[in-house]
Amino acid sequence: MDYNNKIFKLISSSGNSDLSSNTIFLYKQKDDLLISEYMSENVKFGQIIGVVSRNGEINMSYQQVGQDGKLKTGVCNSKPEILSNGKIRLYEKWTWTSGDKTQGQSVLEEV
Repeated sequence: MDYNNKIFKLISSSGNSDLSSNTIFLYKQKDDLLISEYMSENVKFGQIIGVVSRNGEINMSYQQVGQDGKLKTGVCNSKPEILSNGKIRLYEKWTWTSGDKTQGQSVLEEV
């Protein structure tokens, strides 16, 4: 699976997420290394670093600074689905590793 230069938009997320429907991720990939940056109404700046497996799953960690100036971190596993139009949908399960350490789920879709 090649995620390089693919743009993803948040479709849905758990209530404990800091992201919103206008959150956009531009994925960059070299070999099995994946990186991305993102922002939203609640996130001043966020970064992702991950490893892509042979089946396209992404194991990643993320860090972000909120509009409130607080640093938050977490880990996430993303599983891809190829849609009938050839675009990729990602089903994510994530856990905050800072703050309340709660878990959540999100769905991203390639734009």
